[in-house]
Amino acid sequence: MLEKYKFRKYSEKYLKLFEQEKERLMKILPNSAIEHIGSTSIVGLGGKAVIDILIYVNKNQINSCYKKLIGNGYFFRKSGSGKNRIFFEKEYGILFKNWFHIHLTSSKNVMRKALFFRNLLRKNRKLFNKYLDLKKEAIKRNLKGKDYRNIKNKFVSSVLKNGRT
Repeated sequence: MLEKYKFRKYSEKYLKLFEQEKERLMKILPNSAIEHIGSTSIVGLGGKAVIDILIYVNKNQINSCYKKLIGNGYFFRKSGSGKNRIFFEKEYGILFKNWFHIHLTSSKNVMRKALFFRNLLRKNRKLFNKYLDLKKEAIKRNLKGKDYRNIKNKFVSSVLKNGRT
């Protein structure tokens, strides 16, 4: 569970860690689409050092994928799951505890929205800076997990609703 929100500068190691984890996941779930989402997928952004991974599978594969992920050391978290997403965590890191957050979905809409938001942040500097400011404000306000997620989700929803900044 996330304690106080802590901002970490962007590191190029995030891409390498994602690629390594994607290789492992492709062996477990070969018929899936695997994407790097979240702050660590945006060069220069920074964040919680959590590597968010979105996995899309066909609806008839969800149960078997769920079982395969659990069988391979991914921990199901009901609190992060929802109607169209099953949430898992897996620890990584030697000196510091960090996490992979796995978002398993069969919803094309969830996939489309996540990739739209990620890609928009990658190309729209104004939006990038607004999101970075939101993260820095979270530190100033000493936000804890739930409060941080509420602010972030409100921002993301607004962007998705408007299709821009």
